[in-house]
Amino acid sequence: MRKEQSGLAVRRLWKYVSVHKRFLYGSFLFSLLSVILTLYTPILIGQAVDYAVRKGEVDFKNLGRTIVILAAVMMTAAVCQWAVTLCNNKLAYLTVRHIRNDAFWHLLILPLKTLDERPHGEYINRIINDVDRMSDGLLMGFSQLFTGIITIAGTLFFMLRINAPITLLVVIITPVSLFAANYIAKKTYHMFRLQSEIQGEITGFIEEMVGNQKVVKAFGYEERSQKRFEELNHKFGNHMLKATFYSSVTNPATRFVNGLVAASAAILGAVMVIKGRISVGQLSGILSYANQYTKPFNEISGVITELQNAFASASRVFALMDLIPEKPDSPDCFTLTGENTSGSVTLEHVSFSYTEGKRWMEDINFEGLPGQRIAVVGPTGCGKTTLIHLLMRFYEIGGGEIRISGKPIDKITKSSLRRAYGMVLQDTWLKCASVAENISYGKPEAVRTEIIRAAKLAHAHYFIERLPEGYDTMISESGGNLSAGQKQLLCIARVMLALPPMLLLDEATSSIDTRTEIRIQKALVQMMKGRTSFIAAHRLSTIKEADIILVMKDGRIAERGTHSELIEKKGFYAELFCED
Repeated sequence: MRKEQSGLAVRRLWKYVSVHKRFLYGSFLFSLLSVILTLYTPILIGQAVDYAVRKGEVDFKNLGRTIVILAAVMMTAAVCQWAVTLCNNKLAYLTVRHIRNDAFWHLLILPLKTLDERPHGEYINRIINDVDRMSDGLLMGFSQLFTGIITIAGTLFFMLRINAPITLLVVIITPVSLFAANYIAKKTYHMFRLQSEIQGEITGFIEEMVGNQKVVKAFGYEERSQKRFEELNHKFGNHMLKATFYSSVTNPATRFVNGLVAASAAILGAVMVIKGRISVGQLSGILSYANQYTKPFNEISGVITELQNAFASASRVFALMDLIPEKPDSPDCFTLTGENTSGSVTLEHVSFSYTEGKRWMEDINFEGLPGQRIAVVGPTGCGKTTLIHLLMRFYEIGGGEIRISGKPIDKITKSSLRRAYGMVLQDTWLKCASVAENISYGKPEAVRTEIIRAAKLAHAHYFIERLPEGYDTMISESGGNLSAGQKQLLCIARVMLALPPMLLLDEATSSIDTRTEIRIQKALVQMMKGRTSFIAAHRLSTIKEADIILVMKDGRIAERGTHSELIEKKGFYAELFCED
């Protein structure tokens, strides 16, 4: 199975490499020229030796001419090697950039359900660390594989021209190193794959701990966190040591065989010189070729080890890219616009489950009229936020049908559906950008006056003005330099600016003080006029003025009606209201 995975990874990598064929061909051409010139050097050196050791005289004329040619050949070979390096770097960079772009795009189109199944650090590790290892492996492969193979073929050709018996001896002994390298490669692939997997776990754990340091410190989790990290780190160290051990054995094993080859060739060659069958210059050349012949086996064995690491990483990256993406829009999908969106929302027998075989929501039936304010209330875990996610089509329903403005939700393009909603969640999200850019996230073309007006409506203008650079103040990652309430106000301002035809508010004022909440409620009431609004809330005092209240319990709508009607019923809602 591992062999099949490795082979599949190689084929998929080749598809990306073949896109940049001009650099591949350039690398091959310059490698060929570099090797030919390098292999021609021992012939020139051998000739120079013979011109210098002739009995009774030194042929200075031919010796000088040979030295000039040798210098020219070596300079040209150096230029070719530089060109090879340039082509290989460009080829590896473009290939890896292409793969990383595709992997990141695939991550963006994955359904939320898939993203929730693994730690987010796992995805980060695959796109960053695993792709980096692929880059290192490809670069070494391109740099040494072509040159090594051409060198082996070229040295055999030149050695055969000088002396066939010595060449045969070298060829017979050398393959031993290939058998050793092949055995080690099988071991290293498995170890490097385990190493990549545990590194993903470590990345996910670190991201989780760093992103939640306040919780870690508040609950005194430092020691347990450190203990868990040490366990993961120890596990990673074991896999890394085993992978490094097997890969480190490759070079000494091949070098031992290469030493054996060189010694055998030297002994046999010396005997032939004594017998007068070859000259000293020819012996010098053939020993040089024998050394160059064995050298690529060292490099190729190292390349094989590095490529096994790259293939193990590639298989993990491609596994990410093989995850089933979000269901694409069908060609006949309808596009919602401000003109054709009435704001009516209908749910008929809707069911949903996060995990197969376990229903989270069951038989939800409801019709929301255009412009209505619809509150969704209930205890924690009853399905309030899930209902909002289904309306945004973040998750696909398991049964039934949801219609927006009379159109089935699966017949509406996702982009237009989500643009039709303005959403403020209890979990705020801000990007590393200026305050103004964060507010205009849903309307990038907005001018500064529009942004300021939206901030004033959201009661965010007063604290933005106190920031060091006002609306141009840069917000750190996840809004770390703002309070929770300030971040929530910016998210509300973002919706105020876009003013879509429908609104989804999930605990929109959960992080705001009571005084500011009163102001925000007034702003939200103004914003909700003429817009269908879904309001999910724990604090029931915030949804008294809703046109209709849906009371959820255990994934079902237990009660529905206005606040006064539900209080009069003295049912589940009345109990919740008294507790609130």
